Amino acid sequence: MAKLIALNKPFGVICQFSGNDNTLSDYIKIPNVYPAGRLDKDSEGLVILTDDGKLQNLISNPKYNKTKTYVVQVEGEMSDAAANALQKGVELKDGNTKAAIVKIIEEPSWLWARTPPIRVRKNIPTSWIEISIGEGRNRQIRRMTACVGFPTLRLIRTKIDKWDLGAISSGSYVAL
Repeated sequence: MAKLIALNKPFGVICQFSGNDNTLSDYIKIPNVYPAGRLDKDSEGLVILTDDGKLQNLISNPKYNKTKTYVVQVEGEMSDAAANALQKGVELKDGNTKAAIVKIIEEPSWLWARTPPIRVRKNIPTSWIEISIGEGRNRQIRRMTACVGFPTLRLIRTKIDKWDLGAISSGSYVAL
């Protein structure tokens, strides 16, 4: 039976086991499990880890179109026009993104405090969106929101395919 772990990766943690500090090894002490895909250092949320190479490939390889859902805090009041542009796909330096599912949402009630907190500007509001994509280019969500004029301030992955972050607290994990 394959090991399957869901980790709520904190901000600032590198999504690998090797390295001197702030890596997955600071949170996961289970031998021979590896992340199925990556979540950049500046992002938080769900990372699936497994000891099954085929499952790891099925989850992380873009050709399998596993949907990933994120809750994103952006700088500015997200407009319907910008959300619609994200839904249709935007032009990035490495090509057009595929269509996304985008909803403008209220700040989630389940949010945990981030260390360090995001920068706050008195005269610039922020807003939240939920976005689901089937691809996973490097820093794709951040580049997409910037492309439509709303830089990402905080990005939390909440779902990968059928796996959900649920109530896993930041820095904790559960066996699936």
